[in-house]
Formats: sequence, structure tokens, C-alpha cells
Amino acid sequence: MTHIIPAPRLVQFIKSAFIATGFTNEDAEITAELMTQADISGQDGHGIFRLPQYIKRLQEGGMNPKPEFKILSQRTATALIDGDNGIGHLVMRHAADIAVEKARTSGVAWVGARMSNHAGPASLYTRYVLEKGMIGIYVAVGSANHMPPWGGTDMLLSTNPISVAIPSGINPPIILDMATTVAAYGKVKTLLQSGGTMPEGWMIDKNGNPLTDPAKSKDGFLLPIGGPKGYGLALIFGLLAGTLNGGAFGKDVIDFNADNTTVANTGQFIIALDIEAFMDTEQFKSQIDKIWAEMKSSAKLPGISEIRLPGENLAKTIKERAASGIKIPEPLFASLTQIADDISIKRLT
Repeated sequence: MTHIIPAPRLVQFIKSAFIATGFTNEDAEITAELMTQADISGQDGHGIFRLPQYIKRLQEGGMNPKPEFKILSQRTATALIDGDNGIGHLVMRHAADIAVEKARTSGVAWVGARMSNHAGPASLYTRYVLEKGMIGIYVAVGSANHMPPWGGTDMLLSTNPISVAIPSGINPPIILDMATTVAAYGKVKTLLQSGGTMPEGWMIDKNGNPLTDPAKSKDGFLLPIGGPKGYGLALIFGLLAGTLNGGAFGKDVIDFNADNTTVANTGQFIIALDIEAFMDTEQFKSQIDKIWAEMKSSAKLPGISEIRLPGENLAKTIKERAASGIKIPEPLFASLTQIADDISIKRLT
């Protein structure tokens, strides 16, 4: 059975859950909106699916419900903030606001964060920067290690995602949002809950054999995109988002999926790039529309019906789900019902 929930009701439920576990009204509202945006965007492994895990972590002391952010160091175009072990959504919204403000003066700004946590899909924050009229770039250290260095078997790397959001004129914005692994681990978890199987190529076991049963994911590891090239990207992103910020990387990364008490010290960074520092914004958007048309009209291989650009399907999904609601599978719905009863809030209906 699948339950279809309108987005506003989802926001209300998530907000109530966070207020019940210690958030301020404003922080609960921001986090609930961002999590619901993940679901509306079709990024189901990062939306309300994560709420049970977040609540457990808050209840068991692994996350701070009332963080006080601090700027540890800053220059004209850079800043490093301490997230005070707050949920990553709040930390990165704060970091994005700083980046946009600085970029209006300097043309570009890079803001790093440490002492953060899982923040949902990367594109939440690049889209936020995009709404401010700028290009957004976001990178994070993943919240659990599920990938070894190329050729190894020790889990020292995570999915370490990247997102880039670029505005266009008459078309949807170009939004890249990808893990450095073939599949994000959140997709493995959602398949486990729904009873599905993984395609070959997502994971292999420690003997190099394909792994398709999500229930056995702990017996193997995710594969990087492009073989050693994906490993290289994961490594560099981890160094820039983790090590450079004083965040956890390598063996220091806490398994956010299994440990609800240890401080994660997740590292992330956001870049805001003011288009006006390079050219007129409307002229730039016009050029993006031209490139969009060129890509879409490219000659296609046999069997290919359409060429898509990053962000095109995202725009369609947002439109559809905003109108029709968000599908919640029965196992997740039951878990959310249990949470509501445990923390004495109105059930999701």
C-alpha cells in the first residue's frame, strides 16, 4: 500500500516532529521545508525517509537541536563556520546565506562548514543560491563510508556528492546533482524498505562479485563512477569538504546510519558565483538557452528517443509532485506513525 501525502501536510508533520524534539519553531520550519523539497524533487532517499533516523539521533544525543553557529575565520570571499553539531540542513542554509552575501561584493564566495551533519540532497543548496540569482556549487563528505579506494577493500570513502546549479532563461535551470558512486547509498536503503533489488553495477562484494540484494549491502561496497576517476573525485571532494574544514574524513567518518550518539563532524562547502562579475546575467541566460537547444537537437543514437539535460527531469518531477502529492510506502508510513505516537504529535494522515 502507498499513501499519497500533500506537500504542505508533510511540512507540517516534519515541523511538529522537530519541535517535539527540541528545535525552535523557525529552525523546524526551515528543516521541514528543505526535507519536503527533497521529496518533491524525487530524491526520496533524502526526504521524510530520513526523519526516523534524525529523530533517533536527536533523542540519543548525537545531534544538537539548538545549534549556535560560529564563524571561525573569514576573509573577503571565504568563511569557515562551526555548525555546533546541528542538523546539516540548518548549517548549510546558514552557509549559503553567508556565501551569497559575500559574493555580492567579491563576485565569488566559498564557505566551508565543519561540525555539521547529513543535509539531504546536494541540490537543495545550489538551488537556493540559484534563487538568489547566482550559480551555486556544493560538495559534502558523505555520512558513512561505503567505498574503498580504487583496488582496495577498506571502507575509507563515502559517496561525497557534488551539485552545480546554473540558471537559464526560458528553460529549466541546469542542475547537476550526483554522487561519486554509481548510486547513492540512500537508494540502497529505499530499495531495502520497498523490497526491491539493486541493478548489477551498483555494488560488489569483497570478492568482486555483483551484489544485488540490498539486505546484504553491508557485505560489499558501492562502486565509483568511471572506475578510478570516480575514486579520484571522491578523494578530492573529501579533502576539500572534510580535511580543509577540519571535518571528518577517511577513518574518522562516523556511520550516520548506525551510530546515533557519536558526533559526526560532517564537512561541507558551498560556493556562490555572481554571474554579474563576468557578464550580464540575462545575456548569460540567453547563452544557456542556446546551448540547451543545441544539446536537445543533437543527432541521437539508435533507440534513443530524447536527449536530456541535468535538471530537466528534476523540473518535471517537482511540477508533478507539487500538484499530486508525495508517495509514502507502507513500511515508511508505519515508521512515521510510530514516531508520531512516541513523541506525541498528530499522526501523518
